[in-house]
Amino acid sequence: MAKIGVFGGSFNPPHHGHLLIAQEALAAFALDEVWWMPASQPPHKQLAGNVSDEDRIALVQEAIRHNDKFSLSLLEFEREGPSYTIDTMRTLCTRYPTHEFFFIIGGDMANSLEQWHEIEALGKLVTFIAINREDYPLKENHYPFSVEELYVPSFNVSSTFIRQRLEEGKNTKYILPDGVRRVIEVKGLYGTEESPRNR
Repeated sequence: MAKIGVFGGSFNPPHHGHLLIAQEALAAFALDEVWWMPASQPPHKQLAGNVSDEDRIALVQEAIRHNDKFSLSLLEFEREGPSYTIDTMRTLCTRYPTHEFFFIIGGDMANSLEQWHEIEALGKLVTFIAINREDYPLKENHYPFSVEELYVPSFNVSSTFIRQRLEEGKNTKYILPDGVRRVIEVKGLYGTEESPRNR
């Protein structure tokens, strides 16, 4: 039985913090792979920036291409309308009945699991890996399903912060993977290209 980590998010853009979380989960839980799953239409927010789904797919592909334990899943792009985690996991469990799935979430998401769509049904399909960081500490929970805690060193950078720096022409070297920075520059994403002095 393969142990698969499912790492969902808007990845707008993917950065070193995302890579660190995925790698820490892979190692701590002896996962066979981590499947990165960009959300096509997050149900609770609109995507920021001037990026298309195709742009974000290209950015994730570039971010993970040097790690053979990471792969890209486009499952959420197969459906129209809002995408809920329970729908995604039901599809995955049907397609891969011999796999064991671990769903990787940040502390902010773990602290509000009771608000998720069909959370009790979802909790029967996956083991949650909840990331505990200094900036998003986990609160004590009493969920009737498995939520495993994983401490990850803090990488206090968000995709919002990165988008702002890109729009202002500020440095993102060592914040974004070099390949992701190149794709952003070539495509002219997030407003303006970086200043040459920041490349």
